[in-house]
Amino acid sequence: MLFEKVTFIGIGLINSSLARVMRRDGLAGHIAACSRTRKTLDKAVELGLADSVTTDPRLAVEGADLVVLGTPLGTYAEIAENMAGGLKPGCIVTDVGSVKECVERDVGPHLPEGVHLVPAHPVAGTENSGPEAGFAELFDGRWCIITPLKKTDPAAVETVCELWRCAGSDIQMMDPVRHDKVLAITSHVPHLIAYTIVGTATELEGDLRDEVIQFSAGGFRDFTRIAASDPTMWRDVFLNNREAVLEMLGRFSEDLVALRRAIRRGEGDTLDEVFTRTREIRRGVIDAKQHIPPKGPNGAKN
Repeated sequence: MLFEKVTFIGIGLINSSLARVMRRDGLAGHIAACSRTRKTLDKAVELGLADSVTTDPRLAVEGADLVVLGTPLGTYAEIAENMAGGLKPGCIVTDVGSVKECVERDVGPHLPEGVHLVPAHPVAGTENSGPEAGFAELFDGRWCIITPLKKTDPAAVETVCELWRCAGSDIQMMDPVRHDKVLAITSHVPHLIAYTIVGTATELEGDLRDEVIQFSAGGFRDFTRIAASDPTMWRDVFLNNREAVLEMLGRFSEDLVALRRAIRRGEGDTLDEVFTRTREIRRGVIDAKQHIPPKGPNGAKN
């Protein structure tokens, strides 16, 4: 057992999956869940993910050794302010968000002395959401990036690392600014492109749009899967990582203009060179064993 009491603020895909890991391996004596809606909390209880539930963040964190924020990034500051009075000395506060620089900015100032902030990002997920979408194997063989503050107690950092090792993750320490730039190109901009392409398809003329959906090839299907991700969560990702996203989006736009020019001019050699070079990225992903989608509770790939 790593913790006597763990509190999950938000019990969606990531936090419910981590709760399942804790249940499976006996990592927590008591699991509390906090959410805005009673319906979500009732589902968490029904699934056996929580021993106690409440809509009050302060009440939820009382006596907790670990608090895991798993809500949209735009809610972090308000939640941190609301729960601060219930945090005990020595408690570790972490999160699972995909933007890290904003965690210190929005959460850190509200935490009382003696409470340790250890931001984390499990690089795993599916397009599904809610407590019923989680499964304990979600993190197997995936990276969890830890972006600790310079002043954070090393023992607290190691405790969070050990938690994610138990979940099956590989650990990588990273500066939060660096993290946000890396994720801007590997995750955030691809999601933005997917939303854009699927949005373009929805604005096609009726018959053409229907045929696009009916005869979707693999590429478009993948885009629709990505574009089905939680809209509130991704809205907050783009708003909280705007500088890195805009920088990478600018680079992408320049490259897209160059490819457009090559197509217009019939420059087959240019296209061949670009496509050959980009194949190496795919090989790198395969070598890093990051190409296999996580399997859900029924064994199906997500």
